[in-house]
Amino acid sequence: MIFVLRRLGYYLIAFWASLTLNFLLPRLMPGDPVGRMLSSMKGTLDDSQVAGYRHLFGLDNTPVWQQYFRYIGDVFTGNLGISISKFPTPVSTVIGSQIGWTILLGGTALIIAVVLGNLLGVFAAWRRGGTLDSLLPPILVFVGSFPYFFVAMAALYIFGAALGWFPIGQAFTLGTTPSFSWDFIGDVLYHLVLPAATIVIVTIGGWMLGMRNTMIATAAEDYITMARAKGLKEGRIMFRYAARNAMLPSVTSFGMSIGFVVGGALLTEVVFAYPGIGYQLLTAVQALDYPLMQGIFLSITAAVLVANFLVDIVYVRLDPRVRVR
Repeated sequence: MIFVLRRLGYYLIAFWASLTLNFLLPRLMPGDPVGRMLSSMKGTLDDSQVAGYRHLFGLDNTPVWQQYFRYIGDVFTGNLGISISKFPTPVSTVIGSQIGWTILLGGTALIIAVVLGNLLGVFAAWRRGGTLDSLLPPILVFVGSFPYFFVAMAALYIFGAALGWFPIGQAFTLGTTPSFSWDFIGDVLYHLVLPAATIVIVTIGGWMLGMRNTMIATAAEDYITMARAKGLKEGRIMFRYAARNAMLPSVTSFGMSIGFVVGGALLTEVVFAYPGIGYQLLTAVQALDYPLMQGIFLSITAAVLVANFLVDIVYVRLDPRVRVR
């Protein structure tokens, strides 16, 4: 219990630091987002109206320390401000409309890559020097060395444009009304295959190599030799003894990856025109939309911290030695 409370305190401090950076960094960026927005509006605004817009977006001449405390208070009351690029839509509404697609794409790709990559790593390490161990790691490392956008564009051209096997963009067919029908769900999954597959292909090699290397070191431990001497079945030794202990580093990586899923696969979403937080973040940066940028950064930070805190709790269950720290 003390360990959990201590870790919770660390994460609360980290969250406060991220809030402070999230407040300061956009204000240090050059440019005038409010002026850009007002220049595209028809009609002439007087000084009081311009000042009202600046106050609405938290970019007025109020002292920075007052803006800071106002920002902290708004965050804890759920008020993330008004989006400049999508005025007058609240930031929480913009994020809420996109985050589901990001979690669907990133979560699906992450789960497939983690499960498949770790299983391949376990079998490759247990049959060290075999066909699987000799051929697959170099191939996956080679494929994983390519940038996301290159693999995404290649897959889009080959399987989307040239062969026509999959859609070339969007999360569902344009003109379709979203619903919880099997037809719409099938359409969403059909559009999900290609962007998710590109993420899996690029990332699965890292999961496999990480698990393989840890598994090899674990397989050389004395308790594995003792288990073999007792005559236990190879399958039980591989999964119940070796893999269970070798998976601890993967649990940490998985927790951090879960948090970053909220940020979206930016380049993949851009290539496939897939609606999500990553694509929305690019739009916010281009439009100097400070409130939306802050809201997205805050969402990503909170997701990472929560995911890592949950991983720490799981670690206590998987490895009781952590409790004594």
